[in-house]
Amino acid sequence: MSNDFLNVFLNEMKTNVNGFIAVAVTEIESGLSFGNLTIDPSFDPELAAAYNLEVVKAKLNAVKALNLNQDIEDILITLSNQIHIIDISPNKKFMIYLAADASKANLGMTRAILRKHKAEVEKNLA
Repeated sequence: MSNDFLNVFLNEMKTNVNGFIAVAVTEIESGLSFGNLTIDPSFDPELAAAYNLEVVKAKLNAVKALNLNQDIEDILITLSNQIHIIDISPNKKFMIYLAADASKANLGMTRAILRKHKAEVEKNLA
C-alpha cells in the first residue's frame, strides 16, 4: 500500500467523520495492521482493531456456516458514548475499524464515507 494513499485515507477519515476518535486498516487473515490514526492518545486503534478482528472472523464463519450467501457490509458496535464500525472490503481481505463519539457522529454519513472508501482501500492494498 502506498504510504501517500494511506496517509490521505486516514486523514480523510479524521477530517470527514464527525466525532472521529480513531481509525485502523487491518488485513483480516493475518491481523497485519497497515496503518492507524487517533486523536485520543489513550485510545489505541491498532489494539482495538486486533480485538475486533476476532469479531469479524467469528461473523464471517457464522455467515458461511449458515449458508447465508451474503456479504457483511459492516458491523456496528454501540457503546454508551461511542460507536465502533467495522467495514469489510468487498474481497473480505481487509477491514477498516472506526471509532467515533456517539453524541457527534452521524451514523448514516459515517457509513457512507466508509462505503465510499473501502473499494479504494482494497485496490491500494493489493
